Amino acid sequence: MLEIDVEKQLRDFKLEVKIEVAEGEILMLVGDNGCGKTTLLNLVAGLISPDSGRIALDGRPLYDSAFRISVAPEVRNIGYVFQSYALFPHMSVYDNVAFGLRTRKLSEQEIEFLVKDHLEAAGLWEIRRAKAGSISGGQKQRVALARALIIEPRLLLLDEPLSALDVRKQAAMRRDLREKIHSCGVPSIIVTHDLRDVACIGDRACLIEKGKIALSGEADDVIGWGAIANSDVIKPKDSTV
Repeated sequence: MLEIDVEKQLRDFKLEVKIEVAEGEILMLVGDNGCGKTTLLNLVAGLISPDSGRIALDGRPLYDSAFRISVAPEVRNIGYVFQSYALFPHMSVYDNVAFGLRTRKLSEQEIEFLVKDHLEAAGLWEIRRAKAGSISGGQKQRVALARALIIEPRLLLLDEPLSALDVRKQAAMRRDLREKIHSCGVPSIIVTHDLRDVACIGDRACLIEKGKIALSGEADDVIGWGAIANSDVIKPKDSTV
């Protein structure tokens, strides 16, 4: 279980979030640009530090201001898929997925076995030698997810994982993404602006407004939230899919 209870002063408001994400649960974060969604992911990942509070994973504190605990990002064992995917464009698909394993000093034999397994599962083995900068948006998304999953993370964070894909590809990727994330059985948080992502991928959703949780409920209930349904920011861009 992931436990978050943090405060962080941002430029225009204070981020104040208290929430839990259960084992195997997919929590969707929705809200306007600049409301604090990505900042919250970065706080959990350890890329920035809260002003105060506590973040714990499986009962182990990752950050605790009262006890001056702040675990380094690289040892938090978190899989993070950035909005830009943050792949190394000059490196091959294979080497991008292998990167996290090499930092853990696994043998090349172990790395090859694991990378092949993940790339085959993602339908990417045939393009393993291609440079990451030359592949399609959908392929980049799958490479980024494979790279996040291969380290066997205890938590998954995904920031707008489908936003770079065209509308036709998004529909198929939603089903694939939900299946892959649920198969991991770890707490997961996904930032999105699209109600279709919430309905098709999430188990639960939170609406963030100026750094605070305004609404929280089951993913199926989100369409009924007037504050969301009337928002221009998170309306589906193409209602035909």
